[in-house]
Amino acid sequence: MFDLTNPIYHDAEKAREHLESLHWPVGPICPKCGEHENVTRLKGKSTRPGVVMCNSCRKPFTVTVGTIFERTKIGLHKWLLGFRLMAGSKKGISAHQLHRSLGITYKSAWFMAHRIREAMNLPAEGPLGGPDGTVEADETYVGGKARNRATRKPAKKKAVVALVERDGRARSFHVANVNAKDVRALVVTHIDRASALLTDESPIYTKMGREFSYHGSVNHSAGEYVRGVFHHTNTAENFFSIFKRGVIGTYHHMSEAHLGRYCAEFDFRYNTRNLTDAERTDEALNGARGKRLTYRQPASLAA
Repeated sequence: MFDLTNPIYHDAEKAREHLESLHWPVGPICPKCGEHENVTRLKGKSTRPGVVMCNSCRKPFTVTVGTIFERTKIGLHKWLLGFRLMAGSKKGISAHQLHRSLGITYKSAWFMAHRIREAMNLPAEGPLGGPDGTVEADETYVGGKARNRATRKPAKKKAVVALVERDGRARSFHVANVNAKDVRALVVTHIDRASALLTDESPIYTKMGREFSYHGSVNHSAGEYVRGVFHHTNTAENFFSIFKRGVIGTYHHMSEAHLGRYCAEFDFRYNTRNLTDAERTDEALNGARGKRLTYRQPASLAA
């Protein structure tokens, strides 16, 4: 049972026990020295629940040490509910909605959302594609239209490049410039060169396409979106359709400093689309360890 009436979303102790079951499946592990046998749970009346003493390095710790929850003043049950709401909202959930739903300040909700995105930013597991794989590459731009601006000045667009396996994973990145040099660095790093690469007619892919087993393209500017059954970039376009609905309908604005985290959020939900909301939430909670992020930490260092 993992619906919103689950006690882990309403009781801080139940939330801590659930987090321990995920992060310590075989018992407490000291985050400082890695000890897992010579540890003792402290149960004194003056000791807060969940504190464990490492008898090797003599340091007390809880399950939140070394995670995004370390030293938080917000109850763990609210954190878990925040994870559940973000993991289960296909197009994302705004900080204002978290602020209203969780009963915390907007400032806290905004920072909580970015911490959760950090937890969703899981390490890349090998390159996309392979000898029998097909990967589509495409780009889009995030930003308002000039006609919607009071000053009518051209809006600054932010570029996002997505690499999407057919029937597989997606990885999206914010890039400063959409040119052959910058995009190639992403493509050759994240796609197995034994893959087939499918793109649109953009000339930036012409030369790098020769580095893969096959490069096919469709000419969008001439109204060609599918040729046969193989040549298309509809998988990447479908990924962007969800991403853009999140931008337009939920977030409205994504600052350039944090755009990479928003990309990680949409990648995570896409890559776990075959899981239940419960399994997806637990997957994100597992990613919370080793990602301590302080409020004043620069975005460039935290990304």
